[in-house]
Amino acid sequence: MTVDGVTHVLEHPFLVLATQNPIEYEGTYPLPEAQVDRFLLRTAFGYPSADDEWEVLARRIERGVDEVELERVVDRDTLGAMQRTIEDVYVAPAVGKYAVALVAATRESPSTSVGSSPRGSLALLKLSRCHAVLEGRDYVTPDDVKAIAVPALAHRLVLRPELWVQRRSGVDVVEEVLDSVPTPAAESPEA
Repeated sequence: MTVDGVTHVLEHPFLVLATQNPIEYEGTYPLPEAQVDRFLLRTAFGYPSADDEWEVLARRIERGVDEVELERVVDRDTLGAMQRTIEDVYVAPAVGKYAVALVAATRESPSTSVGSSPRGSLALLKLSRCHAVLEGRDYVTPDDVKAIAVPALAHRLVLRPELWVQRRSGVDVVEEVLDSVPTPAAESPEA
């Protein structure tokens, strides 16, 4: 990381989480497209359900203080091993080419001024492998790619100005791309 021309080496694993308040930008500015493209994914959480929000209040009452003590859920070495495991998840050429075709379709979409960069393809690869592991598999299916396409790609698109008036978003464009690009047949590593 470089601050004021001075580079600081950060130990692995290093992660940046950014938050965005959709209400106002006073004192802050939207990131340039080139910087937004460097984020692996974008996700929205929305509001909690009434039961979940009550759980937040109940836990606060039980703690008796505002501060929350965080408990470690994984150590550095285990996290590193988990990250390396993703590299062993098989991606069939047809599935990898499907990811590339989805990204290319964002560039060709009449709705975009700028489609996703190759970083979008890399994000699809990494996130689809993670999704496969979470589903208990050591290989990626087209459904894994589809499941993470919106959070991996929607924030990377620059829409044509007239679409803002129509309240269309990058999510809409990625969903259109998913509908238009033919899905390859699923195949496992044994195939």
